[in-house]
Amino acid sequence: MRVGIFVSNSDPQIGGGYTFEEDLIKAFVEESQNNKEHEFYIISKNKTNYNDLIKKHQNFKILYCYENIFTRIIENLKRHFFTSSFLSKFKGPIERLANKNKIEMIWFTSGYCYEAMDIPYIATVFDLQHRAQPWFPEVGNNGQWAARELIYRYFLSKASYVIVGTEVGRQEVEFFYQIPKYRIHKLPHPTPSYILSLENKSKSYIRKKYNLPENFIFYPAQFWSHKNHINLLLAIKIIKEKYGLKLNLVLTGSDKGNKDYIIKNVQKLNLSNQIYIIGFVPKNEMAAFYKSSSMLAYISLCGPENLPPLEAFSAECPVISSHIIGSEEQFGDTVLFCDPTEPNDIAEKIYLMLTNPDLKKNLIIKGIERAKKFNSKEFSNKVLKIINDFGKIRRNWN
Repeated sequence: MRVGIFVSNSDPQIGGGYTFEEDLIKAFVEESQNNKEHEFYIISKNKTNYNDLIKKHQNFKILYCYENIFTRIIENLKRHFFTSSFLSKFKGPIERLANKNKIEMIWFTSGYCYEAMDIPYIATVFDLQHRAQPWFPEVGNNGQWAARELIYRYFLSKASYVIVGTEVGRQEVEFFYQIPKYRIHKLPHPTPSYILSLENKSKSYIRKKYNLPENFIFYPAQFWSHKNHINLLLAIKIIKEKYGLKLNLVLTGSDKGNKDYIIKNVQKLNLSNQIYIIGFVPKNEMAAFYKSSSMLAYISLCGPENLPPLEAFSAECPVISSHIIGSEEQFGDTVLFCDPTEPNDIAEKIYLMLTNPDLKKNLIIKGIERAKKFNSKEFSNKVLKIINDFGKIRRNWN
């Protein structure tokens, strides 16, 4: 069977989606190199970094697809009128490329959804926050909610299979879009492998480059409103006033429209000499940030899965995490949970982590064990099994 693997995240500044996808592609190529049943085609709308990776693998090729304003208009019309037999005759760029190369199935590796097509495909869903928490501007304003809903409703309904990371994720897909349970596969997010790369920068390198303090709390998150930076700032203020501790907080991530608001609140709370806003950090520097920090305070309001705690586990960095739907399933007893909407609770958990070395040591040990439990190799083999099983069905038609 000819299988396409669609790569959507070509920009590292996208964040977790880029890291997740890149790690999976590399693992999938390695695990599938001796597979004789299929030919694999990495499909991308942009240049990829996988050319060197697949040179030695004869069963892998790279294809590029391009779209224009006409194809975008048609695709939007199809989403609005997805029962139209007339519009269904107009194929999108991915499907046209797939048909040209006789591809029989496509795996969409990231949480970004594209065109529903006649070719069987596997969809991967990170979250459905526009349904679960529609009040956030990034998923609810300026037509974002309607756009996401049209895409997900259209794309997921026709998917042969849907991959989610947690049981909560499965329930959301099943409930919001009435997808039968047997078409939904739960594959927990693997721990990103780049943390252990020998190419990573050192702690001394990042301290010098970014003029970092000796001790700091770390929160890597894009500047979206759902990342909950304000409640973390309030917690830092409470610790200063209640315990007399002047803690440093390092924030990394690309600006998604909320950075100026965060800076204004830093100034309003008189925390300017404690908060270090770095911006986007290259992947080969991230491990050093985790290893240099006293803890990761991951207080995002959205889930059900999140990647930074998994990265922290590999870097032997203890984690404070939001207690939200799906978090217990993903992390179990490897993190110290807090109520992300209560600055007092966040402050108490940060203080507890700082003053209880036994707790910190225990969480680091459990985190390392959790990091080893799920990896990209295991994830890739499970996806390959889904593809192999579907091949027994697909061989029934041209």
